[in-house]
Amino acid sequence: MTTERGAAECWLTDMDGVLVHEGQALPGAAEFLARLVERERRFLVLTNNSIFTPRDLAARLARSGLQVPEASIWTSALATADFLATQLPGGSAYVIGEAGLTTALYEAGYTLTDTGPDFVVLGETRTYSFEAITRAIRLIDGGARFIATNPDVTGPSPEGSLPATGSVAALITAATGAKPYFVGKPNPMMFRSAMNRIEAHSETTVMIGDRMDTDVVAGIEAGLDTILVLTGSTTAAQVAQFPFRPSRVLDSIADVVDLV
Repeated sequence: MTTERGAAECWLTDMDGVLVHEGQALPGAAEFLARLVERERRFLVLTNNSIFTPRDLAARLARSGLQVPEASIWTSALATADFLATQLPGGSAYVIGEAGLTTALYEAGYTLTDTGPDFVVLGETRTYSFEAITRAIRLIDGGARFIATNPDVTGPSPEGSLPATGSVAALITAATGAKPYFVGKPNPMMFRSAMNRIEAHSETTVMIGDRMDTDVVAGIEAGLDTILVLTGSTTAAQVAQFPFRPSRVLDSIADVVDLV
C-alpha cells in the first residue's frame, strides 16, 4: 500500500473479524500473513482479549491454519503491562484476570499482591469472583489506582454474549466512584505501544480492523492509515453513520494482500 506519506513498512491488524472468525481462518488471512513475511514487513496481530498469553494465541491461530509467531502478537494485557512499567517501574498490583494478564505483569517486573497494591488491574476472565471484586473495591477505596485492560462490555460465546471487562469495571466504578484508565482499544495508547514494540512510525504504518468504533478510530487518533474490512462487526451500511472515515473500506483481508 502506497499512501501520500510513503510506502507502508509496518502493519497492525486486529485478529477476530479480520484474520479469524469463531476459530476459523477467514479467506485471504494465510496469504496476507505469508505476504508480510515474504516482503519482510514488520507486523503485529492485535487483540483486546487479555485472557490468553501470546503463546496461547499463536497455538490457537496455528490450529486454524495461520502461522503467527508469538512475538508478533500484541494483547491488551501486554499493552497494560507496558503502560504500568513506564508509569511506575517495579510496582505492585492486585489483578482480576487470567494467565495472559498475570504473566504479562509478572514479566514486566510487577509484584502481584492483595495487600496495599499500587494498582488494581482488571482484565478479562471467565470466572469473575464476588470475593475478588469485593477485594478490588476495598483496595480502590483504600487508595489503589484503577486500571482496566479494555472497555469491551460484552464478549462472544457459542451461547450468546458474556459480560466482559467493561461491565465489571462499571460495577466497581458504581461501588467506588473511581473510573478506570482503559489501556486497550479504542485507546490509541495500545497502538503506540505496539508500534514501539516493532520500531514502527505512524507515517508508514497501516492498521486493519473490523470495527469503526475501536480499530478505526484508534488508528486515526494514533496517526495511522486505516483499513476497515467487512468480515466482522461493522457493516458497509454502518460506515456512513460515523463522523470519521477509514482510509479504505475493503470486503476482506484477501483484498489487502496486493497492498502489502
